[in-house]
Amino acid sequence: MNPALKELLDLLDLEQIELDIFRGRSPAEQIQRVFGGQVAAQALVAAGRTVPAERAVHSLHAYFIRPGDPSVPIVYHVDRVRDGRSFTTRRVTGIQHGKAIFSMSASFHIHEEGLAHQAVGMPAVPPPEEVPTIQERLQAVVGDDPNWRDLLSRPRPVDLRYVNGLPWGSGEGETGATEQSVWFRYDEGLPDDPLIHVVLAAYASDFTLVDTVLLAHGLSWRSPRMTATASLDHAMWFHRPFRADQWMLYHQETPWAGNARGLARGQMFTASGELAVSVVQECLIRVSDVTKL
Repeated sequence: MNPALKELLDLLDLEQIELDIFRGRSPAEQIQRVFGGQVAAQALVAAGRTVPAERAVHSLHAYFIRPGDPSVPIVYHVDRVRDGRSFTTRRVTGIQHGKAIFSMSASFHIHEEGLAHQAVGMPAVPPPEEVPTIQERLQAVVGDDPNWRDLLSRPRPVDLRYVNGLPWGSGEGETGATEQSVWFRYDEGLPDDPLIHVVLAAYASDFTLVDTVLLAHGLSWRSPRMTATASLDHAMWFHRPFRADQWMLYHQETPWAGNARGLARGQMFTASGELAVSVVQECLIRVSDVTKL
């Protein structure tokens, strides 16, 4: 297992400091704020540890309230809202410096037989083996720039492969692309615990949604016009069991942006084409001068 993934699994192994109270930390890196996917994943771990193993996560709805401070731990308080015969509901609040930075409601469900259909198919894209790695994509953009050498060589916890190229690989580009697809997979050998795979999908889900909104306007993280971006809220529905250490296609689209906000939707498919997860996120995007699409 690569050291970056091992470090991520360690971050997700929360310390229990009291009944329904857990403590998590952030990586020892020079970052301005905690990655939203980390907070959501840790909160989901906290909720899951108060629920019987036979009840799987089926949905979560979260709000990013304040930027997380990576220099101090995050305390997660779990409220046991309801334990029903079929469903379990939990509310989790992430706290730093005495204030809430994150709030999430999560629902868990026993397995039940019922109606089943899948009306949407997986987009036709090249298989992951034919898509360049993120390091290869980035190398083509930055060349031999020594300032990027450390980033290119640094192990990553998840293998992300942008089918359509890096949306943040250049400063600005053409507008109009409102969709993108990304293959992702964690190293093989993850534990069989279904909660781990759900949590790792939640972690990966926050990497590229803002990119999708920026892409529609020919912008990227490196654009000089960008002044602020942040995830505002995040919702996920888990439709079937899957393994995060097997390839999944994350197809995303943005139907709307306005009022300094943008909406992005995503669907995660297994490599065999089964819809496993649906995602919706609204994000904050501020630019120095506004140009409508």
